Amino acid sequence: MAAFLRRVPALILLACFLAGCAAPRDPRDPWEPVNRVTFEVNETIDKTIIKPAAIGYKAITPDPVRTWVRNFFSNLNDVIVLANVLLQGKFAQAADDFARLFINSTWGLLGINDIASLVGLEKHNEDLGQTLAVWGLGPGPYFVIPLIGPSTVRDTVGFVGDLYLAPILDIEDAGTRNLVIALRIISARTDLLDVEDLIDEAAMDRYNFIREAYLQRRLNLIYDGNPPRIYDDEEADAPPPAGELPEPSDAPAPAVPDSKGGSGSPADRTQPSGSSNDTPSPAAAASRPEHQPVVRVWLPTAHH
Repeated sequence: MAAFLRRVPALILLACFLAGCAAPRDPRDPWEPVNRVTFEVNETIDKTIIKPAAIGYKAITPDPVRTWVRNFFSNLNDVIVLANVLLQGKFAQAADDFARLFINSTWGLLGINDIASLVGLEKHNEDLGQTLAVWGLGPGPYFVIPLIGPSTVRDTVGFVGDLYLAPILDIEDAGTRNLVIALRIISARTDLLDVEDLIDEAAMDRYNFIREAYLQRRLNLIYDGNPPRIYDDEEADAPPPAGELPEPSDAPAPAVPDSKGGSGSPADRTQPSGSSNDTPSPAAAASRPEHQPVVRVWLPTAHH
């Protein structure tokens, strides 16, 4: 494994060289050769380290304990959500998100119990990438972050910005901080174990499947669960004008093919913690559950 990791920089450099000789297949993904190499590296690390750890964690940890851990990290993520809601000027939603954070942090015992969802305060998903989109910044090229996963240039900037607000990184003791981060990653990866069969059945090309699911889900989030019904392919992820989103349409959101050849709408943005659909769409399958913190781990697929 160590020898393989030492070869990773050389492989990425080789892919960068080859990228100059190959025409991109998708204008949204001009760095596809490099991204595919990074994607495979992420997949290999997942298969050898992260996935086995997640399987072991699920085997030895009772369901209620895993739920407490998931809720705890979701509550920490609500700090990032609240900050970005304020930055987007959604002050009514900010009041609900603050109430959610307060209730779960106190009556919910540091967030391990999601009391707020029980009283009707829904879990939202906001991050700096979405905030930058609302401010008018375009997505830029699709980009697979090493060890993290699918992103765009805009979302990568947002991801780094959100890290500065992540409460986990405020833990002073390095050993404790690393342990908490590892638990966060393993907990999130455990929640993806059940969707792997769907991805394997639905995806002829796992890289393309994950890319399309990611880009559609981000579009869905930026438009608060109701993206434009008709748009050009090249403008599919174009951000709304700064400070103004289009009027919601009564028509359903664009459909995504499901594993049985049908279609399904993208996952709703404000889904209460713990809820699920009987037949998740590929966008939902390739993304973490809505109750998970926004700090992403990559989406392994050979098995996401």
